[in-house]
Amino acid sequence: MTTAFIPGFLLGLGLILAIGAQNAFVLRQGLRGEHVLAICLACAVSDAVLISAGVSGFGALTASLPWLETALRFAGAAFLVAYGVRAFVSALGKGGTLVPSSQAPTSLAAALAACLAFTWLNPHVYLDTILLLGSISTQYPGEEAVFAAGAVAASFCFFFSLGYGARLLRPLFAQPGAWRVLDLIIGATMCVIALRLLVRQ
Repeated sequence: MTTAFIPGFLLGLGLILAIGAQNAFVLRQGLRGEHVLAICLACAVSDAVLISAGVSGFGALTASLPWLETALRFAGAAFLVAYGVRAFVSALGKGGTLVPSSQAPTSLAAALAACLAFTWLNPHVYLDTILLLGSISTQYPGEEAVFAAGAVAASFCFFFSLGYGARLLRPLFAQPGAWRVLDLIIGATMCVIALRLLVRQ
């Protein structure tokens, strides 16, 4: 069984390790210590659903509906631009809205809504989980479920490590200036990803 589990784990980890909108949001919530368990669970469970769909053959649906990828791409880009602008406003605003001592806590519903939008409006998540992992799982006949379990385990390990590991950086982010820098990085990340989505052929 480890023959399929380990490749699934390593590939799943490799796909989500790169800095992206979802990871930046999880890091931000972890630094603020807000709804970390719920956010990490939402990300990991969403990945589990998408990976399971890909391995079970749902990738054929996206292949038969070429317009779906384009629709997801533009919707995701619009959301990322909006969030990026919000991050820039936060960074440049007086005091910064990310300063822990002055900002009111975000509600659980609002945090989850943003988290799910970052996950489900990101076209790359469908390419990575449904199409890529789904197609590679066929290289392990009879062990597709084990391969998927490895990829799902990677998602859980990564998101919980990122969310709860962020607390180690809290001393650094005790200064408002550090939060402004983080917001600028997040805003730039969102806009760059959105631009890449829009210019894709």
